[in-house]
Amino acid sequence: MIKKKGVRSRTLTLTQELVARVERVEPDPGPEPGTSEHTEAELITMVEELLQAHTPQHLWIFAYGSLIWNPEFEVVESRPAVASGWHRSFCLKLTRWRGTRETPALMLALDRGGSCNGLAYRLPPQDHFQQLMLLMVREIDANPPTNIPRWIYVKTGQDTIRALAFVAARQGVAYAGKLPLESVAHILARAAGHWGSAAQYLFRTVSMLHQHGIEDRNLWRLQELVASEIEGL
Repeated sequence: MIKKKGVRSRTLTLTQELVARVERVEPDPGPEPGTSEHTEAELITMVEELLQAHTPQHLWIFAYGSLIWNPEFEVVESRPAVASGWHRSFCLKLTRWRGTRETPALMLALDRGGSCNGLAYRLPPQDHFQQLMLLMVREIDANPPTNIPRWIYVKTGQDTIRALAFVAARQGVAYAGKLPLESVAHILARAAGHWGSAAQYLFRTVSMLHQHGIEDRNLWRLQELVASEIEGL
């Protein structure tokens, strides 16, 4: 839900100083055994199938995690948006990027149930194919993927628009399911990979949601738990 008056003044317990205690960069271990990188041909097929399922006049992307604080694409319009039937969850297990084989991490995805407040970004009208290709390279995990692209409906004010989001495939090998917040906090406080720490990922996400006036009670509680975990290390 959008924050009520007075909530914005709250201060995060998880700070950049705490994150710095666990920030590190680990060597990239590469794909898990039994998985591989996507080839360009596979990504092209993925984008073609998306555009066959829906050919948008305006290309909207629903951002709920790192796409809020690091979109890496040009945005011509941004709106607060709500995705009904989906919720933001640390439900993807990572053994690279922000984790390793020895110390896996967790990453956010949209999982079934509830609702999720985020931002809808409208991209430039030119070359939707190439814009989607760049998104696939950035967002899709190992092959076969567990974080998959899907057209969903999101509400922005009085309007309902169709937007592309990245959701968890529950049958995917990296799907971790619903974990207690205490277990998630234990993992995020310790994991890091060649993209940096999982704590940094959480800190940037919660900070940007807070800045945009978007409240996620689970993530707010999670950042408190991760701060406590780091202080105890």
